[in-house]
Amino acid sequence: QVQLVESGGGLVQPGGSLRLSCAASGFTLANYAIGWFRQAPGKEREGVSCISGGTTYYSDSVKGRLAISRDSAKNTVYLQMNNLKPEDTAVYFCRYGSGCSRPPRTINVLFGSWGQGTQVTVSS
Repeated sequence: QVQLVESGGGLVQPGGSLRLSCAASGFTLANYAIGWFRQAPGKEREGVSCISGGTTYYSDSVKGRLAISRDSAKNTVYLQMNNLKPEDTAVYFCRYGSGCSRPPRTINVLFGSWGQGTQVTVSS
């Protein structure tokens, strides 16, 4: 069964860090583009970052603070989040697809479906 499961969210103070994980099962994650998206309360879902091969993309709002990486042995993609801000508060989702594009599009053609995501709350 093809599945992506997000984890690693939590409550963190402004300026803090979190590392989100996107674990894949049923397929080899390294063969696809993997993107991170987020949806804040009352807002539309937006693309944040994407990795495909050795290429990475970031939205302007997170560039320099977030870093996407892949561990092929663990079939997992990570999103290291540093210097978090209250406006980063959102549910974060990962998806796989045909190729990366610069956010907001993030992934050219999405495969699969949206999971439950992982909640990130940045608050003092």
